[in-house]
Amino acid sequence: MPVRRFRDVSEMEDTLWRERGPALFDAIRRAWEFAAKTVELRFPPGVYKHRTIEEANAQTERWAQANFEAFHARRRGRR
Repeated sequence: MPVRRFRDVSEMEDTLWRERGPALFDAIRRAWEFAAKTVELRFPPGVYKHRTIEEANAQTERWAQANFEAFHARRRGRR
């Protein structure tokens, strides 16, 4: 699909947008379901306090690594 640039919103085609209603809500639901099945990010519940931004970044990195490993484990399990 080619990338198109617009100088103004009025240059966009109206047909690209969905009207508000059941069809839009169904499309949003399907997109969210696909994302949930594909990504399945998990973060432990709760509030976490850190003394420094480095500690907060390290915690976020550990969660990201755990999500990455879980994603690949799910992919290996499907094969």
